[in-house]
Order: sequence, then C-alpha cells, then structure tokens
Amino acid sequence: MSELILEEHKSATLEHSTHNKTKLWTPSKTQLQALVLPLVFLVLWSIASYLDWVNPKLIPSPWEVVITAAQTLAQAQFWQGLGASLSRNFVGYGIGASLGVAFGVLLGTSRFAEWFLAPSFHVLRQVSLFAWLPLISTFLGYGNFAKLLFISLSVFYPVALHSLEGVRSISDKYREVAQVYQFPKSYTYRKLILPGASPQIFVGLQLGLIFAWLATIGSEFLLANYGVGLGNLVIRGREQFNVPLILLGMFIIGVVGLILNRILGLIEKRVLAWQK
Repeated sequence: MSELILEEHKSATLEHSTHNKTKLWTPSKTQLQALVLPLVFLVLWSIASYLDWVNPKLIPSPWEVVITAAQTLAQAQFWQGLGASLSRNFVGYGIGASLGVAFGVLLGTSRFAEWFLAPSFHVLRQVSLFAWLPLISTFLGYGNFAKLLFISLSVFYPVALHSLEGVRSISDKYREVAQVYQFPKSYTYRKLILPGASPQIFVGLQLGLIFAWLATIGSEFLLANYGVGLGNLVIRGREQFNVPLILLGMFIIGVVGLILNRILGLIEKRVLAWQK
C-alpha cells in the first residue's frame, strides 16, 4: 500500500514538474500580441520589395538583410565588436549605477549633503547629456576612457534621482523607530533605508540601463576612433552605403538592449521577492 502511495506521489510530482516546464516555455498572450506588428511589417516589407514598390538600393529586401546577417555573424570582427560594446556598457553602467545609488542615498539621509550638493546636482542634471561630449573629447580625446565617462554620466543622473526619491518615500515612523531603539547606522542602512528605497532604486537602475546602452552606441558614433563596437558596424555600413548592414546593426542593437532589460527585470523580481 505504501509503495502504491509513493508511486502515485512520484507520478503527481513528475506531472507537476512537466506542467511547470511546459508553462515556462509557453509564450504568453501578451508576448504573442507583441509579435503581430513586427510580422505585419515584415510581410508588407517583403511584398513591397517583391513588387518593386521601393528602391532596392535604399530599401533592400528582407532576404538581402538575412544574407548580410549570415555573412556578418560568421566574421570574428563582429563578435569582437559585440564584446567591446557590452564590456563598455557593463563597466560604465557599473560605475554610474554604484555612484548614483550612493549619491542618492547620501542626499536622502544627510541634511548637510542635501544643502551642500543638491542645488548643484539639480542644475547639472538639466544639462543635455550630449552637451558633455565636446568637453569630454577636449580633455580625454576619443579613446575608451572618454566613452566610459560618457556612459557613466548617462547612468548616474537617473539612478541618483530615483534613489533619492526612494529614500524620501520611506515613512518617518520607521525612522523614528530606528532612532528610539538607537540602531547603528550600518544596521539602519541595511535593514531600513536600502530595503525601503529598493523599489525606486530599481526603477532608476532600469532607466540607467536603457540610457547606458544608448550612450554606449552613441559614444561609438560620436566619439568614433575606428575601433571595435556595434556602433562602428553601423558606421561601416553608412560609409559603404550598405543599407542591409545598417539595418542589421539597428536590429542587433535593439535585440541586445531588450535582452539586457529582461535580465535586469528578472534580477529585480528575485531581489524584491520579499515584497510579496
């Protein structure tokens, strides 16, 4: 009897596991709906190219883009460029995000820091990001360090601002409890401030990741020194008047940005799982 119960339990567990795996790989309704517009665009593009409604030199057929993609992805230079862009993105994002979180938390917890630093911060964040490029290129040239500084700046402001808002959103009652029980500062930061501000901090991190990827590609465009990177792939397509290569570069840039945001979204769900 016990063996029969055990066998039924194993069968039910296996069925539940299989159901979860199937559910994990089954696209949701929202994901399927998101594919409708790209598929319609692809069909219309194919029809227009087949019937010669567009100039093939300016708007190539999807098949030409596929051929260009196969040729480009087979080259080691492409993967070196992808790795260079991702490394710039991760390093610049890490520097800007860490400094942004620290600066935002400092402004939110220190009245002196808010009085001394907040006015300058709010003035500087109104300056367009691309307005920093002439100054950066003047002092640092067009090398990798200039690109990293540009990416870090693009991340710093949104992360710092949302971290500041997150700290300010913490109820004063929790702060009073920490003062009454005389919690150490390190304990207050770990158990009160950072968990309480974490939802807004992750909003800033999401925006910072978007800006970092845009700044990564933008720096390779505007601080071009004919190095390696995805931005240089598009530049090469423009110089050669290779429209399929330009379209391929745009597509890859969009896909990589989407993947990066999905990864950060999964990390956010895992880190903030305690909120449920």
